[in-house]
Amino acid sequence: MLHARSTPAAKRARLRADLAEGRLLRFPGALNPLSARLIAEKGFDGVYVSGAVLAADLGLPDIGLTTLTEVATRSGQVARMTDLPTLVDADTGFGEPLNLARTVQSLEDAGLAGCHIEDQVNPKRCGHLEGKAVVDLPAAVQRIEAAVKARRDPDFLLMARTDVRALDGVRAAVDRAKAYVDAGADAIFAEAMRDQREFEAIASAIDMPVLANMTEFGKSELLTTDQLADAGVQIVIYPVTLFRLAMGAAEAGLDELAAAGTQAGLVDRMQTRSRLYELVDYDGYEAFDSSVYRGP
Repeated sequence: MLHARSTPAAKRARLRADLAEGRLLRFPGALNPLSARLIAEKGFDGVYVSGAVLAADLGLPDIGLTTLTEVATRSGQVARMTDLPTLVDADTGFGEPLNLARTVQSLEDAGLAGCHIEDQVNPKRCGHLEGKAVVDLPAAVQRIEAAVKARRDPDFLLMARTDVRALDGVRAAVDRAKAYVDAGADAIFAEAMRDQREFEAIASAIDMPVLANMTEFGKSELLTTDQLADAGVQIVIYPVTLFRLAMGAAEAGLDELAAAGTQAGLVDRMQTRSRLYELVDYDGYEAFDSSVYRGP
């Protein structure tokens, strides 16, 4: 009950050990803290906290409007729910290199297992939309160097994301990936690769884990886990899948409620009360309270 049994340090060590095995790790994006527990129950390898989901949950577009405090707080709430490692989208680091250093330490303190930092200009745009721009290579490298220098736990995974593919092609993405590894990045997030061949080009060029973003309605072909593993990818995220499923179901349910005047026809689509209580460990809280409370 309450929080995960594993400490943040143990989760980070677990992620490092899993990556060392060389297999593909699957990180669905959490819709909210409780969904992180569901992700763990279904046998996935980790939990992802999407900047786009966090922004949308606040009613904002994904254009760099969220703050470090909002991201650290929400991602920490998600991370505490499960023994799985949690990765978070740190956008451009919420400012200049000094701000980025504070970002890394705040995310360490929040219990995250790692984060990714991108090379877009600030404020950024969703990685699968047109109109993106990236900072020059020296500025991007400086971000990674600041993050590495600020990190206190060497197991905290610092991932560099590059959005340059949409602007200058795969070759430019390979060059940036190499530069970010040289700057100390532990992994590379190559955003908006088009297909399996492009992911393979990134993975074969560096001796570090590569992350693939399998977001719906984006630039990337939705590849299977077998295809991604064959391309040499080691982490796959499904950042907005649960959010889109939930919002789609909510919209359909509201339409039916408005039309029918009752939710009776929706009940069989709902999570039951007993299942909710199981997920939140209602009985565990009751048992704990009974074991320590002696009354007035």
